[in-house]
Amino acid sequence: MRRWLIELLKSETILIVASILALVSCFIVPPDAGYKDYVHMSTISQLSCLMLVVCGFQRIGVFRIIGSRLLHHVNTARGLVITLIAMTYFSAMLVTNDVALVTFVPFAIAVLIMANMEDKAVLVGALMTIGANVGSMLTPIGNAHNLYLKALTGMPASEMIGIMAPYSATAAVMLVIISCVVFGKQPVSEFQSLDGTGIEQGVLAPESGKHQPDEIRITGYGAGYGGWRTIVYTLLFVVCLLAVSDFVPLWAMCVIVFAAFLICDRKVFKNVDWGLPLTFCMFFIFIGNMKRVPEFYQLARSLVGGHPLEVAVASSQVISNVPTTILLSGFCDQWRDLIIGTNLGGMGTLIASMASLISYKNVVRQYPHKKGRYLAVYSAVNVLFLAVLLTLSWIIEPSF
Repeated sequence: MRRWLIELLKSETILIVASILALVSCFIVPPDAGYKDYVHMSTISQLSCLMLVVCGFQRIGVFRIIGSRLLHHVNTARGLVITLIAMTYFSAMLVTNDVALVTFVPFAIAVLIMANMEDKAVLVGALMTIGANVGSMLTPIGNAHNLYLKALTGMPASEMIGIMAPYSATAAVMLVIISCVVFGKQPVSEFQSLDGTGIEQGVLAPESGKHQPDEIRITGYGAGYGGWRTIVYTLLFVVCLLAVSDFVPLWAMCVIVFAAFLICDRKVFKNVDWGLPLTFCMFFIFIGNMKRVPEFYQLARSLVGGHPLEVAVASSQVISNVPTTILLSGFCDQWRDLIIGTNLGGMGTLIASMASLISYKNVVRQYPHKKGRYLAVYSAVNVLFLAVLLTLSWIIEPSF
């Protein structure tokens, strides 16, 4: 029981804190009819449906199969690293930074072992994490807090993309430059003799006697990207995008997605991390209650003041960018600054974006003796990116 509680505290720290804050706020503002307006159901429904669809894709191995096919064309160490970073950068735009890192960091470690480049695992892991965070900042569905801000403000997806495009593009250029400077053109021949299926097998389950991932047990190796399920899940993903863009009613999206997975793969409901939407609900209750306390409301607004971008970046370093977004959105209406600040705030400390912990855990699990080195490399590279992008915001934003 004690061990279970410790693991729960480690894995759901933010949810537990949010729940405590929500509970305490309920004593300050006792439950009444006003509570029904607290939870932003648009955000919760969109987030839940997207999580189900992405989990479905994960269970049939679409992302790692695509990665295996791409690696077949890699010839140099530089090309290998850029390909691995590009996987997290571009996939995070559509499936969130969390999913991109859960999928591709373990994949990358296995690939680096196959390519005899284990000594680069720490740096590659840090760069892939940045790639996921700066890729996900570009789109409303790339980050959970972006999805919330879009639903809250009613901002068109094109406008949000336009706001973050200079920062995401600048970071991408920096990633390519660093990769070209650090990694040379030495040949990587390990993948030339393998087709995509061979790489997939070598990465996912090199030893047949060990546990095999869902994608192998469900579809087998080289199963055409998941067969008919890929077509169904792709259509479901399009439905979610149309709902986010307000072309499909939210209730229709929920009915279609939930019904489809009841038929196609019920285990998806068990594998989805329901702690994230629940965390949102707890923060909604806390903010909803505290906005009704005049003294707290005035204090919070004064603390945010005229610099919400910097406040968002700074607070994200301590409590991460998702809680920061929900908290500041209750006391700030400068949406452009808040969007930029919470997205840039995902860089910096290890907990600035909770997705970054995924990379840390995977690298440290494989190389426990490199924990300190990873933290040092990760922090140095992230501070560099944060400094450059924050300076860029001071240059191009009208308020500065």
